[in-house]
Amino acid sequence: MAQLPAQTIYRDPQLLYWILLPITAVMVLTGVLRHYASVLMATQPKSFDHRSIKEQRSMVHGVATRSNFHVLSAASFRARRDYLTNAYETGAFLKDPDRRGQPPANPMTDPNAMDGMMGMMKNNMAMMIPNTLIMSWINAFFSGFVIIKLPFPITIKFKSMLQAGVMTKEMDPRWMSSISWYFLCIFGLQSVFNFILGSENAANQMAQQMGAMGPQAGPQMFGPGVDPDKQFKTEAENLAVVEHYSVLDDVEDRLLKGIKSN
Repeated sequence: MAQLPAQTIYRDPQLLYWILLPITAVMVLTGVLRHYASVLMATQPKSFDHRSIKEQRSMVHGVATRSNFHVLSAASFRARRDYLTNAYETGAFLKDPDRRGQPPANPMTDPNAMDGMMGMMKNNMAMMIPNTLIMSWINAFFSGFVIIKLPFPITIKFKSMLQAGVMTKEMDPRWMSSISWYFLCIFGLQSVFNFILGSENAANQMAQQMGAMGPQAGPQMFGPGVDPDKQFKTEAENLAVVEHYSVLDDVEDRLLKGIKSN
């Protein structure tokens, strides 16, 4: 059986200057404008009173103690656990002890929660509107163009991702369409934005919002509609069931065993 010749496609070199470079430049400039637009639309963070900060940091203290109990001695861990558990169960850390046992306030009536939701909405709109306009511009003027060939081999599974808008079955999967180049720029220009604008840029807002949900989130840790008293009681139960051990247990025997083995 005769072997089929390798596929040969002749690409106009002008596509590099009239399609690939303009799309890349527009994506970079849009990211820069999005960053400064987000800076202008950002609201000043409100200051929190010492009781709110104490409530948040007390929960962080309990989580840190439970996560790092193995670096504490047994007596030190028991002292911290007894103190935190008793304070959690009695509500000593609550900023508003009079509301203990009552349902949390409606987040729609909380000005701080409304400011947070408005900030997230502004960031999402700053991401969605420019991307939608650019995608419509590419579909209107550059739809169906094959603009670049990847210099390394890939499998056929990447064909649908790299050749969006080009309805061909025989084309080499290494060829990339204009709309696929747009999607690649969305996810691949983060390092460029970090170099130009620093790590605190608008293209990195989603990652920052996800990171703000961690245990070190600060004054927004509980979030709107969350009952701190229930969170404290849950953390007290988590501390109570911890089976303590220390990394220094039998350290002398382990040291001598290691010396003898050498």
